[in-house]
Amino acid sequence: MTKNFAAIAAQHSELVSISDGIATVDIAPAAGGALASYRWWQDGAAVDWLRPADPAAISGRDAGAMACFPLVPYSNRIRGGRFEFAGRTVQLPSRPEDPHHEHGHGWRSPWAVVRHEASTIVLRYRHAADSWPWSYEAEQEVTLADGMLCITVTVRNLSDAPMPVGFGLHPYFPSTPWTHVQAPVSGMWEIDGEVLPVRHVLPPAGADPSIGFDVSEADFDTVFTGWARRARITWPEQGRRLDIEAEAPLDFLVLYTPPGEPFFCVEPVSNITDAFNRAGGRIDTGCIVLAPGLMRSASVRFTPSLAV
Repeated sequence: MTKNFAAIAAQHSELVSISDGIATVDIAPAAGGALASYRWWQDGAAVDWLRPADPAAISGRDAGAMACFPLVPYSNRIRGGRFEFAGRTVQLPSRPEDPHHEHGHGWRSPWAVVRHEASTIVLRYRHAADSWPWSYEAEQEVTLADGMLCITVTVRNLSDAPMPVGFGLHPYFPSTPWTHVQAPVSGMWEIDGEVLPVRHVLPPAGADPSIGFDVSEADFDTVFTGWARRARITWPEQGRRLDIEAEAPLDFLVLYTPPGEPFFCVEPVSNITDAFNRAGGRIDTGCIVLAPGLMRSASVRFTPSLAV
């Protein structure tokens, strides 16, 4: 990102910012509570640790083109947007470009700023029961400390009946020809043509995240299991590294590495794709059931360093 664009973004009415003197985060509450950027400043130039949103994405409130957006009340897809829970059939709205109601509600709706300090911001989204027949509240606390970014996501069931839930983050990272990712895992879900899980298998020998892989040589849109809740991204030609550390129940990792794109995703999440339809089987899907009034939360920390 150029200094000129940074100045434009900083003045954009859609954004609010936090800073700790080392790092700056721009947030777009109206764009699904998404982060628009996370960067360090060195000698007046930006070092972007997440893919920065461009002005069109910010003006268009396009959460999918941002740096990171929250996943609530579940991660990824539900087949046909339909599942059964506690004797109830839930049918979420679908359309040709979104047949499986991907990533839930949070990224589709504005979030309210409920607290804004120099290096911390708290955002809240409240969902009233509709085709999703439970009311709930979600919060994000975004904090900077010594250049490190911490995002805590909380989901609380506001309805009078138990609610199935999942949550997580969908960060985008800049990809270069030498970008490398390492993340200890033990298994993965094979997918069909609609990116829905069909079989739980071992990671392929030639592309095992535990060993590490170069993003430019990978083609993942995959949920990995047995994740140790640790991942490391390195940009060796730029002399920098980013360590990701998540808390339980963010026990699954989605890797999305679209070939030829200047970005990729490393997503800490609490559920596999289509978790609600696969709950109760031999393999844990991460389907959390929240009793009325209860909540679950977890934090993800992004710790950058230079001269790796």
